[in-house]
Amino acid sequence: MKDCIFCKIFSGDTDASVVYQDHICTAFLTIEPVTQGHTLVIPNAHYKDVFDLPSDVAGHMFQVAKKVASSFNDAGLRSEGVNIVMCNGVAASQTVFHAHIHVNPRFSGDGFSWNLPPDFHSPPARPELDLVAEKIRQAIGCAT
Repeated sequence: MKDCIFCKIFSGDTDASVVYQDHICTAFLTIEPVTQGHTLVIPNAHYKDVFDLPSDVAGHMFQVAKKVASSFNDAGLRSEGVNIVMCNGVAASQTVFHAHIHVNPRFSGDGFSWNLPPDFHSPPARPELDLVAEKIRQAIGCAT
């Protein structure tokens, strides 16, 4: 897609600090890092989000994300933990509509936090969880 910034990065029309590339995906540093080393893993072909991605491409992207995450300490980056996150859709904070996985090195005091809803620490009752689980199993087509 000619207006997609990630397609422009893959095609070489826009600069990027690439850390990994193969015939399926490319990983590069984001220009808006949460922490030093914050990397994005994208499919080389344009797919809008996780729902558009073929399963084999999604699986390969996750393998590359794992490889990148495993490299942080060896690269000398501060990393006591790692977030591997994929945002899909506006409501999930996706801002570039080319599928991508964020790989963020994390450490105590890095300033990043999740904004959790007010009732987060009040878990739903088991019957409610079981009802939702049953709905999802039926939608997936999975029996218990």
